[in-house]
Amino acid sequence: MITEADTCRKYVLPKLYSAGWSDDQISEQKIFTDGRIILAGDKGIRKKQKRADYLLKYRRDFSIAVVEAKSAYKNAADGLQQAKEYAEILGLKFAYSTNGKGIVEHDFITGKDTDLESFPAPDELWMRLSQSEDITPKIAQTLLAPCSTLPGKTPRYYQEITINRTIKAVLQGKKRILLTLATGTGKTYIAFQIIWKLWDTRWNRTGEHRRPKVLYLADRNILVDDPKDKTFASMGDARIKIEGEAIKSREIYFSTYQAIAKDERRPGLYKQYTRDFFDLIVVDECHRGSAKDESNWREILEYFEPAYQIGMTATPLRKDNRDTYRYFGNPIYTYSLKQGIEDGFLAPYRVHRIVPSVDATGWRPTKGEKDKHGREIPDGVYGTGDFERVISFKSRTDAVAKHLTDYLMKTDRLAKTIVFCVDQEHAEDMRKALNNWNSDLVQQYPDYVCRVVSDEGDIGRGHLDRFLELETRTPVILTTSQLLTTGVDAQTCKNIVLFKVINSMVDFKQIIGRGTRVREDYGKLFFTILDYTGSATRLFADPEFDGEPALITEEEIDDEGNSIKEKFKNETKEFIDEVEAPLRQTPKTSDYFEGAPKKYYVNGGSVEIIADVVYELDSDGRRLSVIKYTDYTAKQLKSMYTGAAELRSKWSDAEQRRQIISLLEERGITIEQLVNATKKYDADPFDLLCHIAYNAPLRTRRERAERLRKDRKDFFERFGEKAREILNEVLDKYIEFGTEQLADTNILKVPPISLHGNLIEISALFGGPAALRNSLGELQSLLYSDQEG
Repeated sequence: MITEADTCRKYVLPKLYSAGWSDDQISEQKIFTDGRIILAGDKGIRKKQKRADYLLKYRRDFSIAVVEAKSAYKNAADGLQQAKEYAEILGLKFAYSTNGKGIVEHDFITGKDTDLESFPAPDELWMRLSQSEDITPKIAQTLLAPCSTLPGKTPRYYQEITINRTIKAVLQGKKRILLTLATGTGKTYIAFQIIWKLWDTRWNRTGEHRRPKVLYLADRNILVDDPKDKTFASMGDARIKIEGEAIKSREIYFSTYQAIAKDERRPGLYKQYTRDFFDLIVVDECHRGSAKDESNWREILEYFEPAYQIGMTATPLRKDNRDTYRYFGNPIYTYSLKQGIEDGFLAPYRVHRIVPSVDATGWRPTKGEKDKHGREIPDGVYGTGDFERVISFKSRTDAVAKHLTDYLMKTDRLAKTIVFCVDQEHAEDMRKALNNWNSDLVQQYPDYVCRVVSDEGDIGRGHLDRFLELETRTPVILTTSQLLTTGVDAQTCKNIVLFKVINSMVDFKQIIGRGTRVREDYGKLFFTILDYTGSATRLFADPEFDGEPALITEEEIDDEGNSIKEKFKNETKEFIDEVEAPLRQTPKTSDYFEGAPKKYYVNGGSVEIIADVVYELDSDGRRLSVIKYTDYTAKQLKSMYTGAAELRSKWSDAEQRRQIISLLEERGITIEQLVNATKKYDADPFDLLCHIAYNAPLRTRRERAERLRKDRKDFFERFGEKAREILNEVLDKYIEFGTEQLADTNILKVPPISLHGNLIEISALFGGPAALRNSLGELQSLLYSDQEG
């Protein structure tokens, strides 16, 4: 029988060659996603990558078609649906399916399926594409130019799509362009390649023979300095940052809005440039005020109206960023947080919701109560939105710091963590509290926890730089207010802590974007959001949110920051409603007490922290109901196996048992996590699974082993005394440590079994290595036999 691989090698490649495709244009077995990361307990497991049999490129960085090959005995069209799906993901207009003899083409331009004898030539496909998309030879010259080669980087599929669509739009005269790509997907890299191709091919607005003048705008120095000094380094002396004077002798200009905007002291440095000075302006994080009608930053863009302007944002159209979309228009390409997680390029995340008691109940001062400065605190019920804005509650900050410290002690005290606080003062209070709760580590690492806010200046930037470095151990925890919400490429950040109310979905997505980078080589496959204000829980409920969490837990803590386990509720949606609804309804004193510019400082008071609910996403990325982990496990098992008998028939074989465990892990289930969730530490994993899914009796490993010894004496009597001792000692290891002891021959190398001799000597007691393996296999099979009905 001719396999799919035979079809590719013997038939498909020769047909591609005969049609004029070269090896440089053919990418065989092209992997174009990294494979979704599934959370399974405390580890991340990759699902399968998406792989096209052949990706055809017209030029090095311009893909044009996808080919799916099937075995020769199948129909030529059997792979067409797969090819069409891949073509849509990859933004291609031509999809092919073949069995090596026949070929079926789907043309997305015409919508037609056509049976072919041979593949079209590269130039034929290019002609059909360029005619349908009005790509002239002059446009093609720049569009098909290769990207700049950066060490260790080639464009991902969505980056290639974005770069080429943007270049085409500019060359076809589109003056305002919007790109919507999730945080962590490489917007700076995309911007660089767009600018590079236009600069390298000497495109400019007027058609003169010169390189373009480009302005790269952002609202923070870090968003300007990093691209200029790192990503754009290959452009050498063509680069300049605008600082204090209007330099006009370069080609690639970098600036913050603030450096060139007008204010009460300056007329606006941007006006020292003529309105038509720049050919292209790229606006990073363009949702952050640049396109708002009321912003004086908008004046900069309107002043340079003749320039082509490209806006880049991480957030889809919403009420709080609609001005951006009104100015730039609808995005010509969108790559969402949800898609990034699905493709495995972005890290999934779990959410831990923690409720301080004072947030749940609100806080009201006693009559005439004064703060630490002797000022009487206005009467009213203060809620989450008031804390650290109107009321500074030190005991609340301390309780949260204690709880966060406990969490890190249980997980990883050296896991990079960013804590978002209400303001700079609150960030300092939190830094101090965390410092004191972690004084043992601070003795060893004085910069274990640092504050990074604008007031810290270069000192804070130094802390941030070290935090971002992959190899540095400290700082571990950064407290901040606004400074780190955007543009910080924290590749190894594993915890995002929300200790401030976030009402804007735009801000929320920017903040969680600090954790979405994947660094598999540094053990960073997912991250955790610790939410002390309810912001994440509330914003995830927004039907327009495009990147649901993989796991949400909820917990209450007391005034000492300790978890109140006796108050845990059932893990149900009703509980979320029960906990969150009162918090949403708690009146904010600041709603009717807006006049006071002061913050009142309360040193006393008792704060408790209060619950634990789990939200799971299934392996397909769809949001599930809020259910118990055991209920989720039962549902998955029932979908895999009809009953305990079918599961038993596979479980007794070591190799099939490993496959079952692997399949469960792909669905986010691990035996270790299941044991911890049920507290059934002595149960055999098979019995635990059957008990959860099929309501079977729950036995301990000892009960199962003793039953085997009692009911199958005939098995043991087949062996000599020494061999029987070894089999019983193997069972003892199983009782103590679990199932995997049965399948690992290394068990024979540890006491007391090793006292019987080396492997050769032990094998001889059973009649040789093969007989030993068979005996251990039979022991496993009998252990899980249907003896108990």
